[in-house]
Amino acid sequence: MSENQNNQTVFWSGLVLGTSIGTIVSLLLAPRTGKETRQLLQKSASALPEMADDLTTTLQAHRHRLSSSAWQNWQQILNRLQIAISAGVEASQNYYGKETNRKD
Repeated sequence: MSENQNNQTVFWSGLVLGTSIGTIVSLLLAPRTGKETRQLLQKSASALPEMADDLTTTLQAHRHRLSSSAWQNWQQILNRLQIAISAGVEASQNYYGKETNRKD
């Protein structure tokens, strides 16, 4: 358990350090001024709701496709199961019918 906590501490420390270094480097090497960067971030932030809607629509379409596929697979499994049960019942009736005839 101690090793797991140590690994988590190292991970989070590395994540914070990497984020900090990345932020500092990006600010030093940014090709735009602060005002331009803020404007770009504002435009990006205003586009987020539309992107979220697009993502939601895409996920719903995939969910529907997957649901349809799962339903078809389930129907195929049920059909095979019904056929197997029918064959088992028929085989059982034939077997016990033959045994009943032998005993009589």
